[in-house]
Amino acid sequence: MGRRTENSEINAGSMADIAFLLLIFFLVTTTMDVDSGIARKLPEKTKVESKVTIKEKNILDIVVNRNNQLLVENANVKVGDIKKLAMDFIDNGGGLSAPKDGKPGEPCDYCNGAKDPASSDHPTKAIISLTSSRGTTYGMYITIQNEIEMAYNELRNNLSLKLYNRSYSDLKKDYKNDKSEAIKTKLDNLKAKYPQIITEPEPIK
Repeated sequence: MGRRTENSEINAGSMADIAFLLLIFFLVTTTMDVDSGIARKLPEKTKVESKVTIKEKNILDIVVNRNNQLLVENANVKVGDIKKLAMDFIDNGGGLSAPKDGKPGEPCDYCNGAKDPASSDHPTKAIISLTSSRGTTYGMYITIQNEIEMAYNELRNNLSLKLYNRSYSDLKKDYKNDKSEAIKTKLDNLKAKYPQIITEPEPIK
């Protein structure tokens, strides 16, 4: 009869230590990709009465399709045109402001627009509608939003220089350093005269 050999057991105690050390090594040395977000300031909150009838001429329609092509009032435009088109629309001053506290609306005495009766009546009535497609790239969408925001900032800057001899941007910096009530009153006045009214309908397919 052949000699029967017994199965020798392998000491696995040190294997657990090695596996633990390898795990720590990979945790320390491995780098993980982290998706970076987009630094974007959301549009300001603007109270809009839900029962108010809005005239079509007080809405500037901006549409961007899945191919990143832009249409403003059904006309093809470039991204660089958005700022001027938005400024002309907001600052048109072709009619009266909305009635307030029982008082009738008033014309815009600070607007520098063309006063076109076919365009917006007043900056407090001017609404910018930005409609995107589900295929629109984030970069394009954010670029358009930035152009619209620059339009509001430039209008506020111009009015602030006229009223206070200081730009709106500088007033915001001043308020960061000094929470003065006087500066806040100026900022609130500029925002009230050029309120940022932007609506974003559901994306088109």
